Order: sequence, then structure tokens, then C-alpha cells
Amino acid sequence: QVQLVESGGGLVQAGGSLRLSCAASGDIFSINSMGWYRQAPGKQRELVATITSGGSTNYADVVEGRFTISRDNAKNTVYLHMNSLKPEDTAVYYCNAKQYSLVNYWGQGTQVTVSS
Repeated sequence: QVQLVESGGGLVQAGGSLRLSCAASGDIFSINSMGWYRQAPGKQRELVATITSGGSTNYADVVEGRFTISRDNAKNTVYLHMNSLKPEDTAVYYCNAKQYSLVNYWGQGTQVTVSS
């Protein structure tokens, strides 16, 4: 079992920045990759960014160049640094951990609201 606790969401003006954090606990050595997904009202959950245990990263085209995913292995924490935020980035952001067995775990979600 893996537990994920997110923090860092909030309200920001367009063009601003936020940093999301996701702390993992439990069976952390079973985790192959971690990442962030988001879900806006009336839309499906979509990939934002992922980072593997080896440090390889992957980004959705719509956030490439504005968002950066990073990890602190000592703290078992993954971060999402979000810059140049746009109103269309407004969503609930979910932390994800995928085990080597392909089992997925999700955080409770944190709201990000970008005002125009």
C-alpha cells in the first residue's frame, strides 16, 4: 500500500506560479513512477507530468515549458512547479504513484484556480 498526501493548491492570478507537493509513504520501494494528473469540471482526468524512479520526465504538451516536475528522494516527495499559469490550468490536481506491478494509487486531490 502507498499513501499520498498532496499540498500546495490555491488561487492565483494568470501569469502567476504555484508549487504542488506530494509526499508518499508506505511501500515506497514498490513505486516505479509518480506524477500529476488534473481534472477540470466536465472533463476527463488528464496527464500533466510524470517522473520515473530513474528521473526521466514526461509532460503534456499543454504544460511543456511552463511546468516542471521534480522529486526529493530523501523526503519521498514529488513536486510540480507551475509557472505562467493560465485560467485553463484550473482543475483539481491529483498525485499518482504507479507501482512496478502497474497498480495505481491516487492522492485526495488539491484545487488549483487561476483567475483571469
